[in-house]
Amino acid sequence: MTAEAPEDDVQPPLAVMTSPDYGMQVFLFWRQEVADRDLQLVKEAGFRWVKQEFAWREIEGAGPGVFNWTNPDRVMDQIDAYGLHVIARVGVQPEWAGGGYPEVGPPDNYRDFARFLTALATRYKGRIDAYQIWNEPNLAREWGDRPPNPAEYTELLKVAYQAIKAVDPNAYVISAGLAPTTRWDEVAMPDTIFIQGMYDAGAAPYFDLLGAHGAGYKAPPETDPNVVANDPKLNNYDPSPPDLRRIYCFRHVEDVRAVMVANGDAEKRIVLLEFGWTTDRRPGSPYAWHAVSDQEQAEYLVRAYKYAKENWQPWIAVMSLIYMPNPQWGRDDEQSYWSIIYPGYPELRMRPAYIHLRDMPKE
Repeated sequence: MTAEAPEDDVQPPLAVMTSPDYGMQVFLFWRQEVADRDLQLVKEAGFRWVKQEFAWREIEGAGPGVFNWTNPDRVMDQIDAYGLHVIARVGVQPEWAGGGYPEVGPPDNYRDFARFLTALATRYKGRIDAYQIWNEPNLAREWGDRPPNPAEYTELLKVAYQAIKAVDPNAYVISAGLAPTTRWDEVAMPDTIFIQGMYDAGAAPYFDLLGAHGAGYKAPPETDPNVVANDPKLNNYDPSPPDLRRIYCFRHVEDVRAVMVANGDAEKRIVLLEFGWTTDRRPGSPYAWHAVSDQEQAEYLVRAYKYAKENWQPWIAVMSLIYMPNPQWGRDDEQSYWSIIYPGYPELRMRPAYIHLRDMPKE
């Protein structure tokens, strides 16, 4: 059964998500001075949400029940100081929990994850606004190098939902963002197929909002997925069936929404946990085929929010772009090319993307 608060204790969610709402993925965990600068940039851009990883192995890595709250406490204090809301991405098991460590995978005993979430939600009750449960479990590399299994993920989601809600019933629980992929084998499963498998396994009562990822690839944000599916230049000549080739654009999020509606879950909303366009033109990069220019990246991000505002209300909630970068990334890190400023500290080098996003109208 779903954990529920007593009727007289039910309160509104910690933060109301507008449609759309404005978020950025950030990397605040290791350096206080960088975290302060980046949170100031988020605030000055008029964004209200940050998505930050709270890696289980970094907090309870020393052993069961042995917690190191130094960095999480500091991160939460800084987020609160800027008056921002936070989506805490949780997962990444410690060595003692098994799950194929050092690879990322679900723990051998799901109750270990539940106890971690109970401790996290207890410490930050009323401060962490939302929890993202795991990341991209439709990829084997995020599931202990085992075949993706939506029923297994649903069981983990259920355990996580019950643990969090028992402590903080007003926090949102968001299902994992899933990787857009046409591959369907031991290594990966298409996101819409995985989500249908979650519904078939009874996931609906165990998330408040559905997580999604919406990479734009080569196409402008307004591009119809049917066009992308039938244009080899936009789908990289992918030989997969046309219905799977619809992933190669921002509006593939509409296909995810259609699965929710087909399963009678239309009243819930979607949180876009990752989206963006890369400028990675490095020779040999697997991303080079869909790299866009700096100016296109900037314009497409702004147009994505505009498209969502005009076409996805009321079912779209927070849209969290990638990335406010990790300052340690360099030219050999593909993540650098998705970022909206150049990685580095103390030097601050703006990209057109940040300037355009800062200046775009917001409600």
